[in-house]
Amino acid sequence: MEQLTIHTFLIVCPLVFLAGFVDSIGGGGGLISLPAYMISGLPPHFAIATNKLSSSVGTAVSTIRYCKNKFVNWPIAIPSIIMALLGSTIGANLALMVEEKVMKYILLLVLPIVAFYVLKGKSFAVQTDPNKRLCKKEVVIAIIASFIIGTYDGFYGPGTGTFLILIYTGLSKMDIRIASGNTKLVNLSSNVAALVTFLLNGKILFLLGATAAIFSIAGNYLGSGLVLKNGSKIIRPIILVVLVLLFLKMITD
Repeated sequence: MEQLTIHTFLIVCPLVFLAGFVDSIGGGGGLISLPAYMISGLPPHFAIATNKLSSSVGTAVSTIRYCKNKFVNWPIAIPSIIMALLGSTIGANLALMVEEKVMKYILLLVLPIVAFYVLKGKSFAVQTDPNKRLCKKEVVIAIIASFIIGTYDGFYGPGTGTFLILIYTGLSKMDIRIASGNTKLVNLSSNVAALVTFLLNGKILFLLGATAAIFSIAGNYLGSGLVLKNGSKIIRPIILVVLVLLFLKMITD
């Protein structure tokens, strides 16, 4: 890994700020933050690992907010967290086993697929009773989904929150507020598990990740303070532009 330059920070930090801004409005920030690291020239393993550091900070802040508001179903959240920790550790180790060159091709294939599902529109359930008891089948679905998507998050990451909420509300029939709280806890857990795995393997660039985390917090703070009725009209063009830039960068490489 080459030494970081000022140009790396000038590319990563503004885009991570933008990712935080977008994520706070309607999700999908990971489709900007991970490509930001790769556009700056970081190898895939370092890009994924360092992105985990900066994104975990923003996730932790929003998770605390949901916990304070008691929008969490703990009997379901606890086993889901355990499954997410296990899955993410497996996913991160799988990512480390894949060669850098092969990883680039995998990301080029996965990015547009994830972007399609995240951007095509979210059909989240309406608010129901947050104290509603789920049946055994719905609980099992939530726990299994936490493992599978946790594995995906450890291996790659973008779109994790969207996928979790879609399953929690669509298949497990959770109230959207409880689903959002559980999603944040599971997402944070999978981020931490992957972060530790990448840390033990020396793939995290701390100075860059910590600096980007500050920009991520600023973006989340600014975005959450704005009232945007049609957030998707702003989010989608931004994400598409960043993805096009990433594809052009990889093609020229």
